[in-house]
Amino acid sequence: MTTIYVGNLPFTATEDEVRALFERHGKVESVKLINDRETGRPRGFAFVDMAAGEAQNAIQQTNGFQMGGRPLRVNEAQERAPRSKPASGVWPPALTTFL
Repeated sequence: MTTIYVGNLPFTATEDEVRALFERHGKVESVKLINDRETGRPRGFAFVDMAAGEAQNAIQQTNGFQMGGRPLRVNEAQERAPRSKPASGVWPPALTTFL
């Protein structure tokens, strides 16, 4: 299974539209449109899960594809870099830390 990153999606894109685009190139296991946590509005990107061989073909065929007047940016998804956390577990640090 390969996860595909689909960026520069129109904010009006639906899960069904993204699925239909990628199903032209193989079986789609899942589609996840990403929304903003606070507003619930679309963030303009999605993740699509497909079998490895079909995913590579789908990436090549859809990267740059015009959807809603926007060229899609499509590539294999990368693991998210771990976020660093403050050492003390408290943020923001107290002013006295800097004095």
